Amino acid sequence: MSIFDKCYAFTRAEEAQAMGIYPYFTPIQEVYGNKIKADGREMIMVGSNNYLGLLDDPRVMQAAKDAVDKYGVATCGSRFLNGTLDIHVELEKRLAKYLKKEEALAFSTGFQTNQGAICTLVGKDEVVITDRMDHASIIDACRLSHGKVLWFKHNDMEDLDKVLSSLDSDSPVLVAVDGVFSMEGDLTDLPGIVALKKKYGFKLLVDDAHGLGVMGENGRGTAEHFGLEDEVDLIVGTFSKAFASLGGVVAGEAKVISYIKHHARALIFSASITPASVATVIATLDIIENEPERRKRLWEITKKMKSGFQAMGYDTGPSETPIIPLMIGEDIKTFMFWRYLREAGIFTNPVIFPAVPPNQAMIRTSYSASHSDLELNTVLKSFEECGKKLGII
Repeated sequence: MSIFDKCYAFTRAEEAQAMGIYPYFTPIQEVYGNKIKADGREMIMVGSNNYLGLLDDPRVMQAAKDAVDKYGVATCGSRFLNGTLDIHVELEKRLAKYLKKEEALAFSTGFQTNQGAICTLVGKDEVVITDRMDHASIIDACRLSHGKVLWFKHNDMEDLDKVLSSLDSDSPVLVAVDGVFSMEGDLTDLPGIVALKKKYGFKLLVDDAHGLGVMGENGRGTAEHFGLEDEVDLIVGTFSKAFASLGGVVAGEAKVISYIKHHARALIFSASITPASVATVIATLDIIENEPERRKRLWEITKKMKSGFQAMGYDTGPSETPIIPLMIGEDIKTFMFWRYLREAGIFTNPVIFPAVPPNQAMIRTSYSASHSDLELNTVLKSFEECGKKLGII
């Protein structure tokens, strides 16, 4: 027996490649607006999380270039030692103010942010409870913590109540949920969770990776959308979506953030966010705060696309956000649909188990405030033609 045996037995990728339906790790050769070039062909991108269309905004790009000129391309060290720049501190102050929390702490990736916060806070004889559909970063963070890990059925408040009622009344509990669920595009039942929080007294972490910049009147996320910002103890966000950069943030009470800052292995033992990435987030935050018309346009596009897909007969699942899935079911049919769309010049993301439950494969689409009506109409036409060709609609 060899530890590599499972590697040699894994053939799904090669089989899909041989069939011409392998959709992953596609090298993108150029990016210009909402169009990309892959395999030498131009395609309309509807698979990116560039929600506000800022990844190629000239102001953002210039901020990144200026940061490289001033600080170089990297810090070559962790925040704990030589890797804290003045712009890291500036960013954290800006984000704390924006999110209406006492303090904020930036990590090198969004994945590390959940790992750093949850692993640090949940110790032996403590409990963390998650939604079964939470992001992998939350799931892995819970596994790596020394606490007891429990789950509740997706957005099922009765089941969460049942889980909570089974615990000793003096058990320290953290409930960690996504604000926007990244595959189906639905929202967490934050009002229901907050009602249970008042009943049981647990602490609440909301990972709003896909909500920040998008949800709420000011783009502060799911908690603002529901008018429950004061009820969320910790807000986690990533910079790789609406902020068009790389990294993550956790914001909350000053003493809690200080504890995470001085104990989180994911922070202490990782190189800090690069200067260009930090400057990019600061520049995009300026735009997010001062150009609400971008969110307005994004929601107009979301309404147009969702109603267009539904009018054709597509099942768009429980989506309430600019993430709009097309529910297909079978893996092979989903891959065939992806291939037809790719041939039509549309870049999408096929999603299969384990990212979604078995037999619930989908094509995940997501939209940007910078998509033109011409691009959107082309996408709708292609989905209608490809869907009919496969008998999906």
